Amino acid sequence: MRPVSTKEIIACRCARELRSGEVVNLGIGIPTLTANYLPQHLDVTFHTENGAFGFGARPSAFDSDSDFTNAGCEPITLKPGAAIMDLTTSFGAMRNGYIDVTILGALQVDALGNLANWACHRAGKWWPGIGGAMDLCYGTPKVIAALQHTGKERAAKILQRCTLPLTGKGCVKVIVTEHAVFDVLPEGLMLRELFPGTDVDYLRGITEAEFEVSPSLTEMSFGAGTDTV
Repeated sequence: MRPVSTKEIIACRCARELRSGEVVNLGIGIPTLTANYLPQHLDVTFHTENGAFGFGARPSAFDSDSDFTNAGCEPITLKPGAAIMDLTTSFGAMRNGYIDVTILGALQVDALGNLANWACHRAGKWWPGIGGAMDLCYGTPKVIAALQHTGKERAAKILQRCTLPLTGKGCVKVIVTEHAVFDVLPEGLMLRELFPGTDVDYLRGITEAEFEVSPSLTEMSFGAGTDTV
């Protein structure tokens, strides 16, 4: 399946960051779409914080079961060997190092790898609380931030420093947007990939955070990726 929307482009590119053998948590929002774009040759165990290991892509409406959902309450398939558990067991796995990678949505991310993805009251509306994202930022060695590059009125979401309350401090290792892929290094952000047709000057104009350009900068692609354990 080829990505057709901005959110699907981000989710598809996130899937190419994964490697066989990894246990991968998918957060609410854009990250949940990642399961729909996993290359067939990759053997990844997806986890959802509401209590499932080993789920797969979104099923057809005919095959959906309301008892089996991801963190965003969207229907999922259960692959052979999948496990369903209570919330306490699921959070225990998140806090104790059983998850290799988590893909989380973000309201803001910054050059230090700080993540802000929750707010209780913003712009006159109530938003979901911090949920399990705090536990995932603490207990997972690799956090991938998946977000649209700008917000309303083209407001930058990749900042030099986050201005919203933090979910996790210094936890983000990779940032994926519809325009680019950045690695978060000790010295700051490194631009690794650009979406076809996007240039570096344009990207700097919509990115508040300073970043360096990798000498091996490539176009963002959506092929099968590599399969390394």
